[in-house]
Amino acid sequence: MATAMGIDELFQQGYQARCNGQYGEARLYLQRVLQLDPGHVKALHQMGLIQGFEGDFDGSLATLASLSNRFPGNLEIIYDLAMTQMMLGMYDEACGNLRRILAVDPTHEKALQQSAYC
Repeated sequence: MATAMGIDELFQQGYQARCNGQYGEARLYLQRVLQLDPGHVKALHQMGLIQGFEGDFDGSLATLASLSNRFPGNLEIIYDLAMTQMMLGMYDEACGNLRRILAVDPTHEKALQQSAYC
């Protein structure tokens, strides 16, 4: 990992590695982003998703719930929290978060699709 990379490039490298299932590599890039900018919302979000992808569902749930409280206007985080809750059988909580998204953005395509299960 080149040290001359800027935050945006580091994040993109981490995001791409996460999308490719290379969670260890993704974590390294995202941790570097967070060293440079501890409040980088997108990096925090991706770290929470990686927790779940690696099997730490409770940790992922806690991270995403905390982020949704810290950044209540970030619909991507709320959506991923709802999907994690749905996966863990927390249907009432998931449906509540889907309704929360739709109250802000009634055209949110993914939330509309998933709300059919509520």
